[in-house]
Amino acid sequence: MNRVIHFELQADNIERAKTFYQTVLGWKFEQMMTKAKDGLDYWGITTADDGPGINGGLYSRTDGEDKYYLFDCTIQVTNIDKSIANIKANGGQITKEKSKIPHVGFFANAKDPEGNRFGIMQATEWQPK
Repeated sequence: MNRVIHFELQADNIERAKTFYQTVLGWKFEQMMTKAKDGLDYWGITTADDGPGINGGLYSRTDGEDKYYLFDCTIQVTNIDKSIANIKANGGQITKEKSKIPHVGFFANAKDPEGNRFGIMQATEWQPK
C-alpha cells in the first residue's frame, strides 16, 4: 500500500512559521539543509516523538509558480516510473518531472484529475519514521 509519508510547508518568514507551530502544536524543527551547501534552507519537522503520524519539512516560499499556501503531502511509492505512468494513464498530470534528491530518493509532483496537488517519492537512502 502507498502511504502519505511526509508533508511540507512553505513560509514567507521561516522564524515566524517555526514559532507558530512550536507554540501551537509543539512541533520540533531541525535544519537539515543550508542554502550555501545544498541550495535550499530546509528544516525537518518532528510532529511527535512516538505514536502514529508523519513528520515533515519547512522551507522558504518562492515568488514563482511554486508559491503555495498549503500542506503539501508526499506519498511513498515502490517504483516511481510505474507510478508516473499510472498517474498519466488515469487522467492525472505530472507537474514536476522525476528528479533525484541527494541522500533521499526520487521525487515527482503530480495533480489528480480534480487538480489536487501531491508528491510521490521512491526512497533510496532515506526512510520515513
